[in-house]
Amino acid sequence: MAEWSKFNRSGGSRAELGARSEMNSGQPIVFVVDDDAGVREALSSLLSSAGLRVAAFASAAEFLRVQPLNSSNCLVLDLHLPDISGLDLQQQLADVNGPPIVFISGHGDIPSSVRAMKAGAIEFLPKPFSDQELLSAIENAIVKDRGARQSRAELAELRRLYARLSAREREVLPLIVAGLTNQHVAERLGIAKITVQVHRAQIVRKLAAQSVPDLVRIAGKLGIV
Repeated sequence: MAEWSKFNRSGGSRAELGARSEMNSGQPIVFVVDDDAGVREALSSLLSSAGLRVAAFASAAEFLRVQPLNSSNCLVLDLHLPDISGLDLQQQLADVNGPPIVFISGHGDIPSSVRAMKAGAIEFLPKPFSDQELLSAIENAIVKDRGARQSRAELAELRRLYARLSAREREVLPLIVAGLTNQHVAERLGIAKITVQVHRAQIVRKLAAQSVPDLVRIAGKLGIV
């Protein structure tokens, strides 16, 4: 934890480079953004003792200078910050697939908590909260972030495979997914049945589908109906 505390105090470019290197190692990290140094220190100590890697920042600007993209993450975010509000930071991060957020606040602000949860926050914890409440929320956030990253990676791979299809194969695919027989596809497109069979085999091969139901699943993820 000493390394992250040092980074948090220094704010220098050398420290930021070291932080980026640590955060790109692939292990889950909990980011803490709170302008209260005592809160940052207490949370960092708690999370480190629970076996979690921690990076603490005093403001949204400090956090945004680092781009942690290669590991499953969670952001513990204070509602009230000196530069922009936690809710505004949440909105910014939503546009770039930012980490799931656990909000903490020293004020019983019900409208803000409702807004945060509607925008996808994992939890909104008013201070004081128990250690277990925070740890449970963070665990849920990391699980959610890991799942979201896996889904995005799978979709990116499917799009890469889909790009290999020819223009005609892209015409045939939605008809197959709709349940049309080869004969019906041929009649719809005005081509020979055997040509449809060839296209069908190529589509299955290029998309690495294991079966027709798997092909339907792939098409659904790609938004093809």
